[in-house]
Amino acid sequence: MEGNIMRPNRLLPIVAILIVMAAKPASTQSLDDLNIQIHGYATQGFLYTTNNNIFTTTSSNGSPAWTETVLNVTSQPMPKLRIGVQGRYFLLGNYGNAITLDWAAADYKANDRFGVRFGKVKTPSGLLNEVQDIDPSYMWSLLPQGIYPIASRNSLLSHYGGVVYGTMKLGQKAGKLEYRGWGGVRSIASNDGYFVSLREEGIDLPNGLSEVIDGIALHWKTPLSGLMLGASVNHGNKDISATTLTVPTYGTFSGTLTSLAGNIQQYFGRYEKDRLMIAGEYERAPANVTLNFPGFLTEPSRVDYRSWYAMATYKLIEKLSAGLYDTQFVNRQGALGPTRDSFDWVFSGRYDFNQYLYAKAEQHFMAGTANNLYDTTLNADGLKPTTKLTILKIGVSF
Repeated sequence: MEGNIMRPNRLLPIVAILIVMAAKPASTQSLDDLNIQIHGYATQGFLYTTNNNIFTTTSSNGSPAWTETVLNVTSQPMPKLRIGVQGRYFLLGNYGNAITLDWAAADYKANDRFGVRFGKVKTPSGLLNEVQDIDPSYMWSLLPQGIYPIASRNSLLSHYGGVVYGTMKLGQKAGKLEYRGWGGVRSIASNDGYFVSLREEGIDLPNGLSEVIDGIALHWKTPLSGLMLGASVNHGNKDISATTLTVPTYGTFSGTLTSLAGNIQQYFGRYEKDRLMIAGEYERAPANVTLNFPGFLTEPSRVDYRSWYAMATYKLIEKLSAGLYDTQFVNRQGALGPTRDSFDWVFSGRYDFNQYLYAKAEQHFMAGTANNLYDTTLNADGLKPTTKLTILKIGVSF
């Protein structure tokens, strides 16, 4: 990556200093005065597929290799200032099995019209990105994977930098407009699920990818009660990262991977009334990628990912909810066939035993293999064009 870009790990000491400085005036106060809150959750999932092994698990035999534990601590040392941090242990097949930092930020809200967050902050793109790390808050075991891939959640959830936000009243007959603008550095780890297919081809990115990003999101809370319409645009700059290619009998070659992402566009809406929620989203994510191994291989490629989903949930009784969604992912630049598209019909149920303990059951009917959900190592006989995925999950929150 170019030398004038601040690496994410250099920002961590800065965030720590800011948090300590913010908290210092309150050092003589009681814990109650600091408004310290500790929350978290833990989940255990079970996966079973009828054909392809999914998410680097042996799911065709049934796999319990999906565990998450999340802990966050927040404090409000001043009326307009909130600081906090969230850590996560995540295991899904060969993804994760590590403790990572979801976010660590200071949030200063001057008034309803203007606020700012800085540190490692959630990226407020799309409809669900800011809540995808909070499993107890929604009914799905898996969010639509074309837009919110679980194997890349740690990379897509947040960035190092800042967010400005606020709400503008448009008048009694026009509703409200919420805005969010952001900028900073996004880091994608070398073991991210996005790189599964590259690793299986012998291509390794020892330092992952980092890119400077900026974006804006608008949420219009319409005069119709419960209806919100929105859009976001996320722009990434060119990144050049060191990479290696290992070819049997030929050896290992050093080179670069150059990624130039276009504007990621998302359009979304949500309607809530009584026990019913209806939502939908469309995303387009184009990019140009070039692998260059001097003297051996130069391979430019272009992707044009298009994804959408439509979903609905209904609270049947106080403790039981049901829902369904339909989603599609397609690479418009891909060759025709099952590797170009992915389709998924999903039926889900959730039961809340009490305010702390809940269970989810979910059935997926999947077709196509374009969405990087499967690795070839655990599917040695080749990928089948269709599969059914059953998910059982239990969670506890506090």
